[in-house]
Parts: sequence; structure tokens; C-alpha cells
Amino acid sequence: MVTGEYHTEGREAPAGERIAYVIPGPIHRTALGAAEVTRREQKLASWAGAGTEVRVFPVDSGPASIESMYEEYLSIPPTARLVRQLEDEGYDAAIVGCFGDPGLDGLREISNMLVTGPAGVSIALATTLGHRFSIVTVTASIVPALRRLTWEAGALEALASIRFIETSVLEVNQQPDAALERMIEQGRIAVEQDGADALVLGCMSMGFLDVAEQMTRELGVPVVNPSKAALKMTEATLSLGLAHSRTAYHSPPKLAAGAKLDELWIGL
Repeated sequence: MVTGEYHTEGREAPAGERIAYVIPGPIHRTALGAAEVTRREQKLASWAGAGTEVRVFPVDSGPASIESMYEEYLSIPPTARLVRQLEDEGYDAAIVGCFGDPGLDGLREISNMLVTGPAGVSIALATTLGHRFSIVTVTASIVPALRRLTWEAGALEALASIRFIETSVLEVNQQPDAALERMIEQGRIAVEQDGADALVLGCMSMGFLDVAEQMTRELGVPVVNPSKAALKMTEATLSLGLAHSRTAYHSPPKLAAGAKLDELWIGL
């Protein structure tokens, strides 16, 4: 079930640009609870420009966190339904709240509003800040997927390394000080041994620790916060009156012919 009281209760329509930050996992049903959703919404609001309203919407079902391609694929159907719902509710853009950009191509196919992927945004930004960048992420299990995302972004030649702290997504939130210590340690290795002159935090939970500026000071290279970068790029793209290309992301023929989203799945 996609809609529910969690998504709609007490939410009034804002006057400016409306951006939905969609978490492709039911984080509010984990040990972190709804308080973590509220914290992230408050953090995004503090980063947003004047006139931008940002709301956080977790899906109601699916993997608690995404640390494998299998979990990523499981997260896509409920995310797609929620993105379509939010577009119908009048949102101007959606951010996919996972660094793996799960389902980004498909979400753009089914949506006329802008859909932003944090990995693509952060990788593109990193290539403008230096010559070689490294990604610091959570677990070894997602390293191949991040390397593929870098290749898809056309930046594989600029990738110095992908370092990981071997800490789960939920543990990053539960033990932020320990996670930060490992992030700085792996970031330093990436700079001093791998030759990186810029870093990307390869996990949205890392981004919401809001430590990129501290890491930049300690490591001496720019560190990209994907949570903030995705928001600012979404704001900038909206301000330019742009969205993803319909030539690149065609509407599925069945939807274009009038079918409902769930009708694409027989037996759903």
C-alpha cells in the first residue's frame, strides 16, 4: 500500500516549488522510526533555498535499506507508485532518496515531473571539482553497482577508487560518530593512496550526517554530500524550467495508450 496517513496527515500545500524526497524503503518502520524521517525533512528544509518546500516520503513496503542489487530491484515498484501519486498531488520534482538511483530510468519514463538521482548528480559534480574522485560508501556489496553507475555517467576514467566502511545503512544512523571516523579514515586512504582529489559520499544516510564540510576541512579535498547536492541540483533544474528528456525517457506505450500503472503488471 502506497498511500496512508503517514503520507498525508498534516501536510498543507506550499506556495513555492514543491520537491518530494522519496525514500525507497520503509525507514519509518525500522528501529529509526518516524523521527528519522522528520529529521531528514528538517535537514532538507535547512538546505533549501527561499521559496522551496521539501517533504520526505518513505514508501510503505520493501527492503528496510538497500545494500544489494536485489534489494534495489525490490524497492522500485513501490517507489514508482509513490512517484506517480506525488506527481498527481502536484509536486514539481522528486528526488530518489538512495545513492544507487534505483529505477531512475523507469521513474523518468512514468513521470512528467523532474526526477533526480543523487548518484548521477554527485558524480557529475565531482568531475567538475577535480581530476579524479573516489566514492566512500557503506559496504563492499554495493561497490560493483557504484562502479557501474560511474560508467553509466561517463566518468569511469575519472574514478580513482571506491572505498567502503563496512557498516550497514542503519548502523550509519545509529552510530554516527563511529561511521564518521571510518569515513574519514577511508577518505584519507582514497586521497593519499588512490590519488583522489575529490570525494563523494556514496550513501544518503552518510549525506544526512551533514559532515561533508568537516571532512573537506580535515582531508583537504572537496567532499560531495549527495543529499544536499541532489536537492540543490533539483532546485537549479526547476529554476531553469528544465526536466528530463522525453526523447531519452519515452513514456511506456501502454501508459501512453491510457493504461494505469498497476495494469502493466498482470496479477498485481
